[in-house]
Amino acid sequence: MRKLVVLISLMAGIISVSRAQDTLSVKSSDTVHTAPIHPADSVLRIINLNPFFNQHVDSLLSYQFMINRDPSKYYWYLKNSPAGLKINKDNGLLTFKAEKSYFLSGKLRYDHDYRVDIGVQNLNDPKDKVDTSFTLVFYNTEIIPSKVKPTVGSTLTIDEGDTVSFKIQCETGSFPIEDILFSSSIPIRNFSLVKKCDDEFRWSPDYDFVKDSDPGKQKTVTLSFIGSNKFREKDTALVTIIVKDALNYPLAFEDYKLLTKNISTYILQLKYTFLQLDKKLKKNKKTRTTFDMTGASTALTGTILSTSSSQGAQNTGKVLPSVGISLVPIKEAIAPAKIVDQNQAALVRTSIKRLEYMLTDNSLVGDRDPDIVKKTNKLRDELKQIQVQLIDIPIDFTNNMNEEELNRYFNSPKVNKKYRLKG
Repeated sequence: MRKLVVLISLMAGIISVSRAQDTLSVKSSDTVHTAPIHPADSVLRIINLNPFFNQHVDSLLSYQFMINRDPSKYYWYLKNSPAGLKINKDNGLLTFKAEKSYFLSGKLRYDHDYRVDIGVQNLNDPKDKVDTSFTLVFYNTEIIPSKVKPTVGSTLTIDEGDTVSFKIQCETGSFPIEDILFSSSIPIRNFSLVKKCDDEFRWSPDYDFVKDSDPGKQKTVTLSFIGSNKFREKDTALVTIIVKDALNYPLAFEDYKLLTKNISTYILQLKYTFLQLDKKLKKNKKTRTTFDMTGASTALTGTILSTSSSQGAQNTGKVLPSVGISLVPIKEAIAPAKIVDQNQAALVRTSIKRLEYMLTDNSLVGDRDPDIVKKTNKLRDELKQIQVQLIDIPIDFTNNMNEEELNRYFNSPKVNKKYRLKG
């Protein structure tokens, strides 16, 4: 009986403890349910933003952006979007079809990061908005090679001394050309080096570039422009330049100018030589004229005296004509006729006239006379021929008269009359 009472007491204690725990559990549960488990977001945000899109060409992109708000109260927008990329302003659906035409026309490029700004804003509260961005990259499994494109044809023809100039452009494919190597079939110099796309090649061949041994008086040069991308894939463009032999006009002009200056100087020397010869002839002629006049007057005086009534005068008159005759050998001894000097003076004057005519006849026409070499050679041959003709005539290089004085004397009417040819 006693044991039964103890057992009943124990069972009552257990029941009391169990009730107390149930009471505590209910109270704890009530506390959890009264406190908020997930408080509402206070900041507008895009909950599924994808920061990177990798899009294959000719594929369709469709992506639904979502926010932590009622989407009917907001509208969507894009900034800096590439051609063809769109978003539905009401529900935030991003769509794009990467057609090949965009890439062929150059509106889009492969392997290029397009940073697109995207935003969403409350229709009623302008301050309730969010702006962010994502990156869009297009790729193509079909490799389109990049090509090197010179701005000229494959064959050019130029003359020595001319300048050839053209740009090296690039047609960009899947991967752009990053550097360009240059080579030539034969060594050239004085050219601008091409290293990258849109660089300009400029070259001016020297006047001695084409040799006399080259067939057809021309030389062919093949230029190679080798472009490569980051994967070392190459494309080569060839330009063939045919260089023709041409006249070095600046040098030919200097040669012509030097020759004409030498001829003009030689003409002045000849004029001074002619002046000296003419003076000797004039002095000799004056002396001979004096003897002739003396002899003539002596003979006349003798004739007059021989008719005189005085015997002495008559005797004197008979002697005087013989005196006049004796003056002739004296005249020839003192002032002989200078036929050689006369001929030399005439030859010098003729040579001067001929050189002056040749200078006038072979003067240059225009800025670049095509016959400059022919005229130079003609003047040089004429000068050489006249110098050979006058080789026995001593040319006096001591000139104490200026050019104007020499020309005045040479072209004087008296000299022209004296040396005029008589038919």
